[in-house]
Amino acid sequence: MVDEQDQALSEIAAAATLADLEAIRVAKLGKAGTITALLKMLGGMTPEQRQAEGPKIHALREAATAAIADRKAALEAAALDARLATETLDMSLAVSNGSQGSVHPVSQVMDELAEIFADLGFAVATGPEIEDDWHNFTALNIPETHPARAMHDTFYFPDGEDGAKKMLLRTHTSPVQIRTMLNQKPPIRIIAPGRTYRSDSDATHTPMFHQVEGLVIDRGIHMGHLKWTLETFVKAFFERDDIVLRLRPSFFPFTEPSAEVDVGFTWDKGRRVIGGDPAVGNGGWMEILGSGMVHPKVIAACGLDPDEWQGFAFGCGIDRLAMLKYGMDDLRAFFDGDLRWLKHYGFAALDVPTLSGGVGA
Repeated sequence: MVDEQDQALSEIAAAATLADLEAIRVAKLGKAGTITALLKMLGGMTPEQRQAEGPKIHALREAATAAIADRKAALEAAALDARLATETLDMSLAVSNGSQGSVHPVSQVMDELAEIFADLGFAVATGPEIEDDWHNFTALNIPETHPARAMHDTFYFPDGEDGAKKMLLRTHTSPVQIRTMLNQKPPIRIIAPGRTYRSDSDATHTPMFHQVEGLVIDRGIHMGHLKWTLETFVKAFFERDDIVLRLRPSFFPFTEPSAEVDVGFTWDKGRRVIGGDPAVGNGGWMEILGSGMVHPKVIAACGLDPDEWQGFAFGCGIDRLAMLKYGMDDLRAFFDGDLRWLKHYGFAALDVPTLSGGVGA
C-alpha cells in the first residue's frame, strides 16, 4: 500500500498540465479508478482484514485527493502568472470611443454650481434624504395645516412606535440649511445640492428630482445682497453678461419677504435663449427660482438671535437649470437611462467646469 501511495503521489506531482492532472484523477479516483477499486474490495473482506486494510486504503484516497488539489492550485497559479506576463495594457493609449462613458447632465450642472459658488465663498453642505418632520417642515415655519404636508405631495413612511419621529423623504434640501444652522456658528455661506422627493410626475415633474438651495447667515444681510448673489450666479451659469432678472413678491413660509425670480429670455431662430432684453423679439420672462430673507422664526428655531443675525435663502431645480441651459424639453428623459440620450447630452469625464475655461465648456 505504501508503494501504491508513493507511485500515485509521484504521478500527481509529475502532471504538467491541468488536462494531465484530470486524467490521473480519473485513473485513481474515478468510478473505475485503482483506488476506488481498492475501496470496493473492503466489502468482501473479513472484519479482521477490513480493520487492518481499511485505514490504509482510506489514507491512500485522502493523500491522493489532497495531492491532486494542491497540484491543481499550483498549475492554475502558474497558468495565471503566464497569462499576466503576456498580457499588457498600454496606459498611454487613448480611450476607445466605443467604450467611452459620459457624465450625466445633472452631475455636470452640480459641478458647475459648486464651481460658481465656491468662487463666491460658499461651501457645499449635504444632509440625509430620509428626514424627520421637524427638520423638513416645523423648523422651517411650515404649520401642520400647510398644503406642503399633504400626502399627495410628500412621501411619508409608515407610523412608527408611540413617540417615534414621523419620517419622510425630504421634499426639499432646506433641512440641510436647518442642520447647518444648528451645528455651525455664523457667519454661514453654503449651498445644499441633492435629491428631493415629491409625489408628482409629468413632462416637467418627476417623483425624484434634484434641487440646490443656498443660505447666507450673517450680520446686516439685506435683499440687496440676495439680488447681487443671484445675478452673479445666473450670469456665470448661463455664461452671458446680458442677463436680466426680475424679482416678484411671493410667499414662502420660511422667508419674509419672499420673491420669485424670473430671468429674461429672447428667441433666436425659433429657439428660446436665456439672456438679452425680453422686450426685444417677442421675448419674455421665465421663473427659475424662489428666494427671500430667512424668516426670523426659522433663525430662532435654530438657536440664533434674529435681532443679531439675518440671512437670505434661495432654491431652484438643478434638472430645470440643465434643461434651460442645454436645450432639453422633457424631464423624464433624465431618469430613463437611455444610452442614446446620454451619448447626446452627456459630458466627457475630463470636461471639468472651471471659471477660467467656462463652466459649460
